Amino acid sequence: MRAKIIVGLMGPGETATPEQNEDAFELGAAIAKQGWTLLTGGRAFGVMEASMRGASVNHGLTIGILPGDNTQAASPYAQIKIVTGLGSARNNINVLTSHVIVVCGMAAGTASEVSLAIRANKRVIFLKQDQLTVDFFKKIGNHRVVAVETVDEVIEQINDFISLKQIV
Repeated sequence: MRAKIIVGLMGPGETATPEQNEDAFELGAAIAKQGWTLLTGGRAFGVMEASMRGASVNHGLTIGILPGDNTQAASPYAQIKIVTGLGSARNNINVLTSHVIVVCGMAAGTASEVSLAIRANKRVIFLKQDQLTVDFFKKIGNHRVVAVETVDEVIEQINDFISLKQIV
């Protein structure tokens, strides 16, 4: 049996913009339609909530890696809730568990996840990210960092990466 592809979708929580939440919903839906599993920080707001809602309404599987020691702050769309009690240190779990990282928006926690992903030699795909941020992470991440402008391009990049890496 083939392993499920796990796509980590990272982005801001409380500071996510309406556009980022819309993009995250669309990304979650697209990930579900590919039959991949969506992994997020699991909380009930921002990019996490929007992407898991998009995946769930499209019959996708969602995993929420929670920072606290209970599920009280979890999104109702997190089907599998992993309680870590690690606070922001759970970002490393988010990255290491994912086959590929997609970034929708930027905040301090998101920046730490991107840095951890680069360090772990993971593919990082930025969606609609500003050029200054892309340039910074490309400088430290080189070929591991890709910037695209549409959800379709994100899916294309993931498919290309999966076929090259032959993830099973």
